[in-house]
Amino acid sequence: MNLIVEVGSTVTKVDLFDGNIVKRLKEVTILFKKNYLIANKIKEDDFNELIELINNLKEEYKEIYVCGTSIFRSLDKQEKQLFLEKFKILTGYEFHIISQEDESKLTVIGTCGKVKGRVCCFIAGGGSTEIVVYEDGKILEQAFTNIGVIDVLKEFPDLSNDIPTSSLEEVIKYVRSKLNFPKQTADIFILAGGAHERFVRRSGFSFEKNILYDDINAPIMMDIATRQKDTKKYYEETSLDKIKASDADPKWWDATRVMCAFVLAIAFEIKAKYIIPTNIGMAQGIINELK
Repeated sequence: MNLIVEVGSTVTKVDLFDGNIVKRLKEVTILFKKNYLIANKIKEDDFNELIELINNLKEEYKEIYVCGTSIFRSLDKQEKQLFLEKFKILTGYEFHIISQEDESKLTVIGTCGKVKGRVCCFIAGGGSTEIVVYEDGKILEQAFTNIGVIDVLKEFPDLSNDIPTSSLEEVIKYVRSKLNFPKQTADIFILAGGAHERFVRRSGFSFEKNILYDDINAPIMMDIATRQKDTKKYYEETSLDKIKASDADPKWWDATRVMCAFVLAIAFEIKAKYIIPTNIGMAQGIINELK
């Protein structure tokens, strides 16, 4: 299997495995979760956009593994069956709905496998949140919540405006009241399941070379104080409209302030000292499972 397509509630990630490393080919924003909350069903335009994406990919890649997470787990039995059947007919591929537990396990394998000692991994999603404490090849503790960044954006819609009126502190307080947290703490906090490294590099956040461990897929880091300072600025001073105007996928940025609040809420709870933003998803773990 050389191409992994991970369809999330908001971002669909396309990863290529060349036999040695996983390379992110593209990310496509399809607002499955946001539109589902409005219509109480998968929007036809979103479904058609996904079908078009897969059919375009199969012109170049024949071996494609397609999977979905949060929002697809929430479909009722009839809607789920219809979705899976139509997807197979229109693309020729199976659509694998990944359980929350398996999503967590597969992402942690790819994210934490090269780290020695205890770390905490945040697996971010539009409609779900997984927080995993991992140490030397073993998952020590997991905390799952069926709430993601799109759910919180619905509560604070102004966060997608150029400059929001909601404060960072009140969003963090809200997020902490909704999430389930592990009881154990960790100095190193790794961000996975979304384009966290991409966000940092394009948003003006400060970072330095990752000196805590060696992983080609986790090249940067920052300390918690720096992350907090930059997040405060991102809420109060940074023009989101300006960033969107220079990005090929502007709607992806709508939930980024919410995601920043999730990161700090969890970091405070687990008493993290360092944050490692990555673009790592389930792809590496899926490849290991399929070998």
